[in-house]
Amino acid sequence: MPAQPIPFTLVALVRIVAGAFSAISTLSLYAGIIIGDGLLALYNLVAPSLKRGSVVPTGQAGAAGLWPTYVEAKETDSRSPCPGLNALANHGIIPRSGRGVSFREVEKAIRHTYNFAPTFALVLPLYASQILCRDYWTGKFDLADIAAHNGIEHDASLTRNDVAHSLNQSSSQQELTKELLEGGTGTDGDLTPADFSHFASKRREHSRKTNQQYTMSTIHRVFSSANSAIMMTTFEGRVKDLAPWLLEERIPDGWEPRVRDNMGLTLSKLNITTTQIELGIEEEVRGAMTWLQGGKTSVPAQQRVRKV
Repeated sequence: MPAQPIPFTLVALVRIVAGAFSAISTLSLYAGIIIGDGLLALYNLVAPSLKRGSVVPTGQAGAAGLWPTYVEAKETDSRSPCPGLNALANHGIIPRSGRGVSFREVEKAIRHTYNFAPTFALVLPLYASQILCRDYWTGKFDLADIAAHNGIEHDASLTRNDVAHSLNQSSSQQELTKELLEGGTGTDGDLTPADFSHFASKRREHSRKTNQQYTMSTIHRVFSSANSAIMMTTFEGRVKDLAPWLLEERIPDGWEPRVRDNMGLTLSKLNITTTQIELGIEEEVRGAMTWLQGGKTSVPAQQRVRKV
C-alpha cells in the first residue's frame, strides 16, 4: 500500500524547526569563533612571543626549519587554487595526492605550518566544508574540489587567470605571479600593503574589462585582500620567501612563519591588514575619484614629477 501522506501542517512545522535549528547552530558556531578569536588576540598582547627558530612546534613538520621533502605535483594529483594548501601536499604534510583529505587534518596542518591561531585555522576548512555541503567532522575532499567558481576561487586573483579565461586553477600563472613579485617597493624589493592594493586594483580593472562573466562580491573582495594579508603577515611580504611559495608552491628551506604571536595569527589581527589592503584598492572608487578631482585621472605617486 502507498504511504499515507503526512499532514501539511506537520511537514511545515518540522521544516521550520529544522531550518531554525540549523541557522541558530551556524550562527552560534561562528559567534563562538569570533569571541574566542578576540580572547586569543588579547592573550597574544600579554603573552611572550615565540622564540625565533621554534615557531613551528617540536614534533611537527617544519620544526626548526626542517621541512619534509618537496615533490612536484604529478598530473594525477589533485591541486587547488590555494598555494598554501598545495604546498602542504607537495611536502607531504597532507596527502601528496591531494585526494581524500579530511577537513580536520587541514585544520591541524595549516595551524602548525603557518602558525595560525586555532580559531583562524578552523574557519578556513570549515568554510570549505560548507561550500561543498560536507560534514566538517567526518568529511573528506580532493583539493581540486574547492576550485568551484565563486566558492573559495574567485575572479581577479593575484596569481591565477579568471576561470573564464583558464579552467585550470590548480597552479599559479607564472607571468602574473612574477609581475606581482616584481612590484615590491619595500626594503630589498619586498611587498608592502600598498603594493598588494595596487596590484589588486590592476587585476580587478583588467578582469572587469576582459571578462564578460566577471563578478566580485563583497565576501570575495574581503577574501582576496585576506589572502594578500596572509602574505603580508605570515611572510612579511618578503619576496625571497614568497617566490618559491607562489611559483613552485614550495616552502623555502629553513623558513618559519614571521608571525611569532604565542597563540598564532588571529582573525582579529589579520583583519587589520586585510582592511588596510582592501581600502587602498583604487579601482573600486576610480570613477568617484575622477569626478572629485574635476575629471582629472589620478596618477600614482611614484609616477608624479615634482616641478622645480
